[in-house]
Amino acid sequence: MLKKFTFQLHSIASAIIVAVLVAGCSSSGPHAPVVERGAEREIESGTKSKKSAAPIAAPAMKAVPRDKDGRPQIYVVQKGDTLHSIAFNYGLDYHEIAELNNIQNHGMIQVGKELRLPTASTSAVAKTMVESKPLEVPVKSQPKVAQLPYSEQAVAQIEKMQEGLQKPEVMAVAKVQAKPEIRTEAKIDSNADDDGNTLEWSMPTSGTLISEYSETANRKGIDIAGKLGQAIVASSAGKVVYSGNGLRGYGKLIIIKHNKTYLSAYAHNDQLLVKEGQNVSKGQKIAEMGSTDTDQVRLHFEIRRFGKPVDPAKYLPLVKS
Repeated sequence: MLKKFTFQLHSIASAIIVAVLVAGCSSSGPHAPVVERGAEREIESGTKSKKSAAPIAAPAMKAVPRDKDGRPQIYVVQKGDTLHSIAFNYGLDYHEIAELNNIQNHGMIQVGKELRLPTASTSAVAKTMVESKPLEVPVKSQPKVAQLPYSEQAVAQIEKMQEGLQKPEVMAVAKVQAKPEIRTEAKIDSNADDDGNTLEWSMPTSGTLISEYSETANRKGIDIAGKLGQAIVASSAGKVVYSGNGLRGYGKLIIIKHNKTYLSAYAHNDQLLVKEGQNVSKGQKIAEMGSTDTDQVRLHFEIRRFGKPVDPAKYLPLVKS
């Protein structure tokens, strides 16, 4: 009986010791692992988690520098862009964009890449060098002293020389009457560029006007119906900056740059008769009418000012049917 009581007492004491040890451990509590993630400090405890995120400043918007005509000096390539379409949309020569950005393969440009666009300061302009000459200082000649033997002739000669020196030199001065300056105000013409060069426009072909320009309907030019192979001529003198079929929706296309401000486009041709870099005159045949990338034989004609389409009716004598 005594042994049984002693065993029970020992068991109770053991249980008390175990309970004390368990209580001591639970008072300190388990620590959750801490994970650092940049600006966030995540603390996980059991099934609960707490996040404390440091405030992140929003990235500042990068201002895009623009030229005096409003065109950006930097363009970020978007999906679907081509070098030709970028140049067309900003009224530029794609060769200049490629050269400025050192692009060897004109058919490969990377989305997200920043391209520098030609401006008035970066375009190729011939500089005239003025040669400076040293200022020429006039050298005054002093009268020479001559010693002559005494004689009446010598005295007369010396008196004659002195008489010539004492006489003031008579200079004939022409009186120039200043004419009143006549100032004529420069005529601001919608066809003129920044240098005041005015363009003369003519119809690019003959035929029936089947579609007019409309900014609201996103019609960027006019459409003239005609016959297959009909002559297409340059509406104004300029330089061919594009000749090909690389712009979607235009078929076989020719783009002529006339000056710093204007270019014209001739689309859906059957045959292209001029090459890039070629200078053309007003009225020169550049293509033959066709139906490439369209459902009807027609010419789609655009005039663009700084790359933005404008109404050709303001420049051409259109006859509406």
